[in-house]
Amino acid sequence: MSARYSLLLLVTCALAACAQSQTRPPSITGTIVDADGAVITTAAVTLDQPGYAPQKTPAAGDGSFTFYNLAPGPFQLTITAPGFATKTIPGELQPGQIDQLSQIQLEVAANLQVAVAETQEQIATEQVHVEEQQRVLGIFPNYWVIYDPNPAPLKTRQKYQLAWKASINPVSFGVAAVFAALEQSRNLYSGYGQGWQGYGKRLGAAEADSVAGTFIGGAILPGLFHQDPRYYYQGTGTTKSRLRHALLASVICKGDNGRWQPNYSSMLGDLAAGALSYTYYPASNRNGVSLFFGNAALGIAGSSVGAVFEEFLLRKFTSHTHGLSQQN
Repeated sequence: MSARYSLLLLVTCALAACAQSQTRPPSITGTIVDADGAVITTAAVTLDQPGYAPQKTPAAGDGSFTFYNLAPGPFQLTITAPGFATKTIPGELQPGQIDQLSQIQLEVAANLQVAVAETQEQIATEQVHVEEQQRVLGIFPNYWVIYDPNPAPLKTRQKYQLAWKASINPVSFGVAAVFAALEQSRNLYSGYGQGWQGYGKRLGAAEADSVAGTFIGGAILPGLFHQDPRYYYQGTGTTKSRLRHALLASVICKGDNGRWQPNYSSMLGDLAAGALSYTYYPASNRNGVSLFFGNAALGIAGSSVGAVFEEFLLRKFTSHTHGLSQQN
């Protein structure tokens, strides 16, 4: 996510924050076991609620699953696992309810058949599809955040897919146009001049910054380093732990192997985007390496501040997040 885009989201959501309630949405949690009480780690759980896209999540290593931030009303859980009979559980959620189910026991299938389990890539594809629908205030794309506590790792092509969708979105171009106008009004990068020609150059530079940052830090380097470019929403714990999690997001990320590691993709991506900007900004405004490190520092700072707003504010304004299990 580019620094300019993050800043515009922050301003927009800060103005609307006073209108939001703090009601805690319902959630469902449970553990899947077999007839002997052993946990089943190969199970997949689907949650259906009228009016919302189905939510799917694999069981964790201890057989548990959780769906956060659900809508009040009727629901149905469908649990499947290779070699076991499918089980459905209906119910109804009340506002603020935490529905902690007792252990869900699956029976061995009467007629064992070869089952084709949903692959991690298929689950990741479904997650990306939901992320592409996430909008702040129903307008601004919010693709680069994952609300699922146990997401499947993205394939390289899926990282490029998210980057491409973010780059061609009309709102992203509109953000670049706004910042170009602000730069023109303050005569920043005076080497571009004024008038429509100067504005066009500033707009081109702003769009180049956005696309370069998105692709380098969100697709190219994450593909090379096998890292997830998305922000992992924490949502629970103390305010201090959530703030630390958000501020460290620009320097620590989740790898495709599921482990936390230094965020080489983001840090090197900001540096690479800063170096690239040195080639198209006016020679009179480059000032040695200050432009290079200035744009890089702006990218890192923007990522950190944007993550704080993602953690504490933007979820409240983001639509179409019910397609994933979420944390509050």
